[in-house]
Amino acid sequence: MGVWPYLAAGWILLVALYGLVTSRNLIHAIGCLAVAQSSTYVLLLAVGYRDHSTAPVFSDLRPGSRPVVDPIVQALALTDIVVGATVTALLLALTIQLRKRHGTVDPESLTALRG
Repeated sequence: MGVWPYLAAGWILLVALYGLVTSRNLIHAIGCLAVAQSSTYVLLLAVGYRDHSTAPVFSDLRPGSRPVVDPIVQALALTDIVVGATVTALLLALTIQLRKRHGTVDPESLTALRG
């Protein structure tokens, strides 16, 4: 598989960071954060991938008969997806409350939040 998944993960992260920096809308920024987190999915899957391996969940596999992918990395990727969905939902709920209280989702217009 080589270096391509790592490059793809880096590219996805850079695109998301660019969108986050140039965002003028909190909803857009939350979307960019979700895309940035998806780069970690690609990275984790690249770390755990092995050529000609199978998933370690089959019960008919004898230990050592065939190579299997790393189940820890798969569990980390699933945990990352769940945490990402939760954080995105929480941020969207906070953005809705900001919109209700201040009437905008533009970070520059939220002057009442400045310290």
